This record gives sequence, C-alpha cells and structure tokens, in this order.
Amino acid sequence: MHKIKVIIPAYNEADSITHVINDIPKVVSEIIVVNNNSTDKTEENAIKAGATVLTEKKRGYGNACLKGLEYIANQPEEPNIIVFLDGDYSDYPEELTKIVAPIIEKDIDFVIGARVKSLREAGSMTMPQIFGNWLATTLMKLFFSATFTDLGPFRAIKYDKLLMLNMIDKTYGWTVEMQLKVLKQKLTYIEVPVNYRNRIGISKVSGTIKGAIFAGVKILSWIFKYSIKK
Repeated sequence: MHKIKVIIPAYNEADSITHVINDIPKVVSEIIVVNNNSTDKTEENAIKAGATVLTEKKRGYGNACLKGLEYIANQPEEPNIIVFLDGDYSDYPEELTKIVAPIIEKDIDFVIGARVKSLREAGSMTMPQIFGNWLATTLMKLFFSATFTDLGPFRAIKYDKLLMLNMIDKTYGWTVEMQLKVLKQKLTYIEVPVNYRNRIGISKVSGTIKGAIFAGVKILSWIFKYSIKK
C-alpha cells in the first residue's frame, strides 16, 4: 500500500485553497498546506478544509516546499510518494491519481504533469510562461538529452529519491532544480499530460514583470550551473 502525501505551498490563496483541498482524491494520507506568510484567510480556510497547515514566514516557493519536507521528516512513518501541487486551482487536483500511476504501476521515480497546449484553457499560461518553459526544456534537451517539455508544478516523486536530490532552492528555481537533479542522478522520469485552467486570483510570478524576470533568471542560472558542473 502506497502512502502519499501532498505538499501545497500557498501565499494568499484564500479564495482557491478550499477547492484544491476538496478535489484531492481520498487515496492521499495527508494534505500539507504551507502558509507562506499569507495576509488573507489562506490558513483559516485550509484548516477548515481538513489540511495540516504549517507556517513558513520566509517568502519563497522553495522555502515553503522545504518546510513541508522538514515536517514530513519528523513524522514517525515515512510516505512512499510526495506530490507537489499549487494552491491556485489552476491544476485539476483530481488528476493526482493519473500523476502517481506511473510510480505505482511502472516503478518510475519522478512524474511531471505536463500542461500540453491541447489541454490548456485559453489564457491559463502567459506568453512569458510558455516561452520560459520552451527555453528551459530546450536547453535541458541540448545539455542533458532530456525529454522534458514542461516545468509544471504538479508533480510526484518517490520520497526516498527526493531525499537523494538534496533540494536547496528557496524561490522560483525549485521546479527546475528538481528536474536537473533527476537528470544528474539518472532517475527514471515521465511526463503525463494534464488539464490546466485559469488560476483563481493573480499569479505572484507571471502576474508581475518583476516576478517573471526573477523566475526566468533563477531557472536559467540553475541550467547553466549544471551544464558546466562535472
């Protein structure tokens, strides 16, 4: 029996977090929402919806994910699979079973929910996001012969393999760091096409010029760092 835990970083997602939690399949043993210094009712709504809520006051997507992993490491029983999911309701949480299936059925180490064009709602990804994904995955293909097509945040990984990666990025580079380390460690991976819709609220990354630029710089710096690393 596989024990699955979900980590949801959340910053001011009061309007969406309940929807996200309620749509997660019951196969999950624990839903962990990391309240990343929100100023709205994200924490209150997540608790009401039945999630375990942690507080990480240091802003940053990676900081929130690391807080969730720190909590899991201190629990008496280890999970088999960790799923990362955004709190904005842009992904379809009910597709979690599709995300974890390759791990359970085919012993794949790492799975990304790929936001393919045919399954994306119009306007759900901005042009900077689409271009950034294309550039990052193209560079990974060039430098590492990778087959990734997306940096999608909806992803699942075996817990023991995740620990091997020794994740450290504290901000927007978290997703690409994970993919690069999966490649370096020669873990098995696969992409699963998922549906994607317009998020509830305004994106903290692609919704601002500063956020989009900072995210792009972080992503490219990780790729170039690993391309020259022995």
